[in-house]
Amino acid sequence: MSSSTKTRRLTAKGRATRDRIVAAAAAVMYEQGVAGTSTEDILTAAQVTSPSQLYHYFADKKSLVQAVIEYQTEHVLGFQRPLLQRLDSFEALEAWRDAIVQAQHARRCKGGCPIGSLAAELSDADPQARTRLAAGYAQWEGAIRDGLVSMQERGELDEEADADDLSLALLTALQGGLLMTQTRRDTVALEAVLNAMIDRIRCHAPT
Repeated sequence: MSSSTKTRRLTAKGRATRDRIVAAAAAVMYEQGVAGTSTEDILTAAQVTSPSQLYHYFADKKSLVQAVIEYQTEHVLGFQRPLLQRLDSFEALEAWRDAIVQAQHARRCKGGCPIGSLAAELSDADPQARTRLAAGYAQWEGAIRDGLVSMQERGELDEEADADDLSLALLTALQGGLLMTQTRRDTVALEAVLNAMIDRIRCHAPT
C-alpha cells in the first residue's frame, strides 16, 4: 500500500500522529542529515514509544524520507507563497527578497535551504528521492513564475520578459545564495545575488 493511500485511510488521531512523526523527522534530518538520523532519533523527537508505531505509517526509512521531502517543500512554499501571490511590483519582489534574508538571520545563517540540503545528500543516492525533490523544485519555480507572470499581466514587465527563464534563474541564484549563507554565516552573497537577479528582471520594466 502506498504512503498516500495509507494517509487517506487514517483516522484523525492517526493522521495527527503521522504528521507529528514527519515534522519531527524533518527537523532532525535538517539538523543531522538523513544518513545521520536514526530511527531512535526520530522516535525520541516525535515522542513515539515504539518502532512498530513508526512502521505502522511508513514501510521503511525511504518512505519516511519521501514524506519529509513533501513536508519541507510545503513548508518552504507555504512561507513564500503569500508573498509570491502578491508579486505585482518591484517593491513586492524586494519584499520577498527581504523576507528570505530575514529568515536566514533568524536561523543565524545555519542549515541552508531545507530542500537544497536534502537534494545535496539524496540526489545521487536515491533516485526516488531525486524525482520527488525535482518535483518540489518545479513547484517552487512555478510559484516564482506565476508571480512574474502576474507582474507581466499588470504591465510591470514587458512582453519580452521570459518568465520561465527568469524564474529558473532566480531560483537557481537563490539556491546558490543560501548555500553561501550557510558556509559564510552571513547574508552578503545571498543579498548580492538576489539584487543582481532583481536588476536583471528590472531590465524588462517598460520604459
